[in-house]
Amino acid sequence: MRVLVIDDDVELAEAIGVGLRRERMAVDVANGGADGLERAQRCGYDVIVLDRDLPDVHGDEVCTRLVAAGCRSRLLMLTAAATIEDRVDGLSLGADDYLPKPFAFTELVARIRALFRRAQPALPPVLGRHGVWLDPARGTAGRDGRPLELGPKEFGVLELLLAAGGRVVPAEELLERVWDEMADPFTTAVKVTISRLRRKLGEPPLIETVAQAGYRIGDEG
Repeated sequence: MRVLVIDDDVELAEAIGVGLRRERMAVDVANGGADGLERAQRCGYDVIVLDRDLPDVHGDEVCTRLVAAGCRSRLLMLTAAATIEDRVDGLSLGADDYLPKPFAFTELVARIRALFRRAQPALPPVLGRHGVWLDPARGTAGRDGRPLELGPKEFGVLELLLAAGGRVVPAEELLERVWDEMADPFTTAVKVTISRLRRKLGEPPLIETVAQAGYRIGDEG
């Protein structure tokens, strides 16, 4: 899952970013509305965490512009104002959820995951295919009764491949959804991560390479 955090409070934004990365999410941080708009329109984020009270371009304006541009990201709006009227205003602009400050980090994570699930085709809480299972909420995975010790990128790649349900997932999509904006588009990171993941999954091999197309967990032979 790839997340954009837009907040002018640099310390809070960085703290949220660090915490979400520990939850195996790929996170970019923007410290203003203008920067956030540019990033959101350039990259395909699954969820955008948007502070409403931004000093340069107000969060309401950011939300309005993103919705008008057809942005497909789910929007979670944060604000220090917690009145019902404020929440209604934010949701009426097109935000998908609303969380007043201060908030418990565990609630933020839960809401982000809930928004991500809403953005996908109906998926079970635990993904599985051919003896491999993955629980995004708990950050655990396994195969045929044994646990898998996966790094964040391995976990993210496996999650996308399982969620694809046999569809071929291009390397470009994996790079965009699992890595952050610092990833080099010409990197071999996806290939290397797939190789490590294959070793950890063991035999028989599950991840197929489809020439000129990408990767998939196909049907068992």
